[in-house]
Amino acid sequence: MMRLQRTVKQEVSFEGIGLHTGRHSSVCLKPAPRDTGILFVRKDKDSLIKASVNAVTDTAFATTIGYNGAKIRTVEHILAALAGLGIDNTFIEVNGPEIPILDGSSVGLTQLILEAGIAKQSKKRPFIRITTPILLSDGHAEIAALPFEGRRITYRIQFHHHFLGEQKLSIDLTEENFVVEIAPARTFGFLKDVEYLKANGFARGGSFDNAIILGDKGIMNSTALRFKDEFVRHKILDLIGDLSLLGFPIHGHIIANKSGHTTNLKFLKKLLSCPEYWELESELSQQPVLAYT
Repeated sequence: MMRLQRTVKQEVSFEGIGLHTGRHSSVCLKPAPRDTGILFVRKDKDSLIKASVNAVTDTAFATTIGYNGAKIRTVEHILAALAGLGIDNTFIEVNGPEIPILDGSSVGLTQLILEAGIAKQSKKRPFIRITTPILLSDGHAEIAALPFEGRRITYRIQFHHHFLGEQKLSIDLTEENFVVEIAPARTFGFLKDVEYLKANGFARGGSFDNAIILGDKGIMNSTALRFKDEFVRHKILDLIGDLSLLGFPIHGHIIANKSGHTTNLKFLKKLLSCPEYWELESELSQQPVLAYT
């Protein structure tokens, strides 16, 4: 069933450092008219960047979008928060090169949006319905979309680490499920990779305050895990953010195996290039055909 489009009821702001750049940024979410979509405004570069598959410039360790030389890194957590709460239209003003990482999850972002309030708009929200199974294989990673009444994600990860190993979770996506089960899950990384990442321009703002760090013996953070399977939950959070770049919610069952940002975006491009596997449900397609009598 189609629902009405939504935006934030009032402006809401936050600030902090970026996970990869280590640089400070401030962000302000503002209400936007219906059919706007999610529009980033890089204030310090005087540039508009629409959240879309075509705007993605990089998928190494985060999703980066850009236009005409202006870029914004690590957009997936804020996109996940908006998609998880069903926010379709908003202006996101950003002063800085990256969305602040906050605590490494989307929980602070969802709280801010809920405090600002959600406004319904007087037009229905189109969505994509998967009608035929579609599969993308990408090396060791796979993503499939199957017909399903509703929105479900099943995700499996596997790492060669004695503490982590394999985790799998299947969840039906609702706003309530997202807020409680997915939004609090934090990003994670391996201590052995940190020096390499920093040397190559990544994780310069990473710390025990905004990521779960895994060493040889287990978690190095002083705080406990929020879920025993927090790692796979965070991968679902990332996937929700990346999938929102399609521009429409997907009604179907998404099954991901060892996927990441690069595979997620390849899947979206394949889906867009294969319209025979899905149909766009909109107000126009819902209108009954009147027979002349």
